[in-house]
Amino acid sequence: MSTSTHNSNAATAEDFASGFRKLNKRSEAERGGPAPEQVKGAVSEIYNGVASWSTKGDFWNWGMHDERVLAEIRELVPDFDRYDTDGLSEQLYFQALREIPIPLDGYAGKGVLEVGSGLGEGLNFLSRLVNASQIIGLDLSRAATDRANARLSRVDRLSFVQGDAEDLPFPDGEFDVVINVESSHNYPDLGGFLDEAARVLKPGGYLSHVDLFIDQSHARLTQLKQQDRAFEWAEEVDITEPVRAAIRKRLVPGSFYRQNFSSKKLSVKTRIMMGRGGSHLAGADFVGHRDWLDQVLEATRIRPKRTQQSYHSYRQNIARKRS
Repeated sequence: MSTSTHNSNAATAEDFASGFRKLNKRSEAERGGPAPEQVKGAVSEIYNGVASWSTKGDFWNWGMHDERVLAEIRELVPDFDRYDTDGLSEQLYFQALREIPIPLDGYAGKGVLEVGSGLGEGLNFLSRLVNASQIIGLDLSRAATDRANARLSRVDRLSFVQGDAEDLPFPDGEFDVVINVESSHNYPDLGGFLDEAARVLKPGGYLSHVDLFIDQSHARLTQLKQQDRAFEWAEEVDITEPVRAAIRKRLVPGSFYRQNFSSKKLSVKTRIMMGRGGSHLAGADFVGHRDWLDQVLEATRIRPKRTQQSYHSYRQNIARKRS
């Protein structure tokens, strides 16, 4: 390993440690609520760090596995999961799209925005399925959007911008569809994001919101839906078990996910933060996976205790902006 690579990995580990400390403080201060800029700063640090060692094809979500969804994708893109992917994250993105009542061949002339696009691989996959004229991804991590633009952008069709989900840098009524996948649990103000999503949607446009929930966050979303004047909330789909099925597949020794994680040039500190074989990045706590090393590292406070253990469900909500 070269000196420059080693230094980059060391810095990445410090980003993780700093970010996780801030997120832990967020959890401890939940009753009073931490400052929004603290939460956003912590999230940005973590994902800038992840972006520094992510490679082409990496997704930042837990994925899902459903044989019906898989069969539908294979009819559209045969062998999509044959090379350099396990196909699980693509299924989650397809799920985000398939529940929207717009046929896949009906996106001509439409605009699609993903809020929380990460490295852009999910949106890039969807761009192969629909012929939307404008497809934009937005993420808080500048490192992620810079990489996404360098690797995936296509002039006048697919592009990525750095920005805040609670203050979207787009004019009113710009998009026909907004997608949000496994991202909003990091937002200090979920209501602010929903307001912004409604603002940038055209009347009659759709929001597909996909995320994991604890009791408090699900209660908060339910409250916001009841108070909402901008959206008609059409459907809630519980996809907890398909998501858990994907996580279990990734945790199997020798899986594509574990091999891919093991091949990365990471410092020891970074590997500790991410768990054995990247297990915590894959959502291990959501399926109750905790090995002896997790217990030792958390007991000695080498690694902070994970927050995912309190997440109990994974749901998709579809909303339509009122005309």
